[in-house]
Amino acid sequence: MQTSRVTAERTGTPFPVYENLADTLLAAHDASTGASTGRDSTVAHVLATCAGYAYADAGTLATMMARLGLEANACVQLTQVVDAMYIYSTANLVQSCCGRVVILSYRGTELASIGNWLGDLDSGSETLNLLADDAVETPRVHAGFHRNFRATRWAVDQELTAALQGRSLAEPDRKLEHPMQALFVTGHSLGAAMAVLFALSLSERGANPALDGWLRAVYTFGGPMAIGEPFPAKAAARVGARLYRHVMPDDPVPTLPPAAWGRFAHFGHEYRYTEGQWQRSESAVTQLTRVGEIPKSLLAVLANEQRRASLRYTAAAHGPHHYLATLRPAGRVTEFGDYAAGGA
Repeated sequence: MQTSRVTAERTGTPFPVYENLADTLLAAHDASTGASTGRDSTVAHVLATCAGYAYADAGTLATMMARLGLEANACVQLTQVVDAMYIYSTANLVQSCCGRVVILSYRGTELASIGNWLGDLDSGSETLNLLADDAVETPRVHAGFHRNFRATRWAVDQELTAALQGRSLAEPDRKLEHPMQALFVTGHSLGAAMAVLFALSLSERGANPALDGWLRAVYTFGGPMAIGEPFPAKAAARVGARLYRHVMPDDPVPTLPPAAWGRFAHFGHEYRYTEGQWQRSESAVTQLTRVGEIPKSLLAVLANEQRRASLRYTAAAHGPHHYLATLRPAGRVTEFGDYAAGGA
């Protein structure tokens, strides 16, 4: 297990993007104040940024989150790689300098890693054992996603336990002003699937029950389906109330795995980018039925704009930068320090 720990430096003009961001996150999805319902556009932008830069090193991620408003944050990056098992698991934790807010962000599929792609194709058959009131639910889960999630699971749990004890994730021997009071989980692509598995795993036997109490929300971007039949109705209802999935209309990944590989399904609140804004969808994206759409979507990356517009899906739409661009509020400085046009 490779672990990197850094503390972000404080930023200057034109940052931060959001003043008092820790306070904003602390107030979001807080059931005790009645703020627990509905998607929060600021949270969506912040977590999309965290999910996008989860592909970078710990220092870059810490810098970008400092620019957004979590100045002097502590960032720890946990990485486990086992080539022969198709394990390429990276989990990032960003902790506000006061200690009250922690964001857990899972990295998605690394484009240059063939082994990572093979893990995505391993839909296999593994199960979760979820405690649901008096019963136990045992849904089938995507084997490759589950294996990657498990590879860093207990290291993540140790870091979050330290945060609950009010310790700095960058300097574990140093006590902070506050213990963790709000946990947000996010991820793009494979990272989105791992984020969902993390939230569900809080119901597993042996899980730390305190973490479920502090979990505010899970925001995912371009995530594939991770849960198969039998569908865990009770656990999905518990997690689904706090799950906000974002789907670009021509992104093929949310339709995967294809139906030919077994039955999988999405749950939670789904938002699609329609007519220039993110809108709540009454129905979830369903599985791809025509496998031939997959190579077409990959080749669409090389097509011209006219040809790309004629295709149902294009892999280009899956990029985390596309999600981030549409979630960035207009009129606010970007994480790069300019004023590029934002989405809704």
